[in-house]
Amino acid sequence: MRCHVALTPAEAAAAPLGIVVDVMRATSTIAQALAAGYERVLCCAEIEDALALKAELGDEAITGGEREAQRIEAFDAGASPREFREPQAETLILSTTNGTRSIVAAAEACEQVVLGALLNLEAVSAHARESGVDYTVDCAGYKGAFAIDDAYCAGRIVRLLEGERTDAGVASEVIAGAFSTACEGVNARTYGPPGLEDDLRWCTQENTLTVVPRFTRMVGPAAEVMA
Repeated sequence: MRCHVALTPAEAAAAPLGIVVDVMRATSTIAQALAAGYERVLCCAEIEDALALKAELGDEAITGGEREAQRIEAFDAGASPREFREPQAETLILSTTNGTRSIVAAAEACEQVVLGALLNLEAVSAHARESGVDYTVDCAGYKGAFAIDDAYCAGRIVRLLEGERTDAGVASEVIAGAFSTACEGVNARTYGPPGLEDDLRWCTQENTLTVVPRFTRMVGPAAEVMA
């Protein structure tokens, strides 16, 4: 197995297996939603795409998402994993500033795509180990730039796996080893609007979920993710 870590979206590369990480909050939220009983999550890069899917699916779906960590006014919910502890519909249509874009991009570049977070750290690492193929961990970052919280989570995944690392893979492990707790590693990033403290505590829980969200197909412009 060979491991690459894309510390920014521009560094993302094609691979047999892509693991997308947006620990605060998209991949954590998707894992939580699927574990709670949503049948699927449709990941949209654009708000307009999400609203069009909602109009098509009607009561079968709800919309969730954020821009700059703020709930989108026209949506049914925000992007906090704490909002998806109970299913409110069969489908969650999600659009976020960074994470859903990275999921759509990975779906185009990788043969198989799964989503990683601290919540499902062991489960997603076990999936990669059992796959036995070269993999890339794609950090969603922030608007195309490096974000240390995603790099930290990527490093935690890489540390659980064998195989040759690229320099970026080694760097992610160094970042992961620099913090004594997950909360310290994720909170090393400077977040924008206040009010994310509860989500920070939620998203830095480790191995509370066994679900491994998997990209299954494109539904129009959206990447469908299921458990």
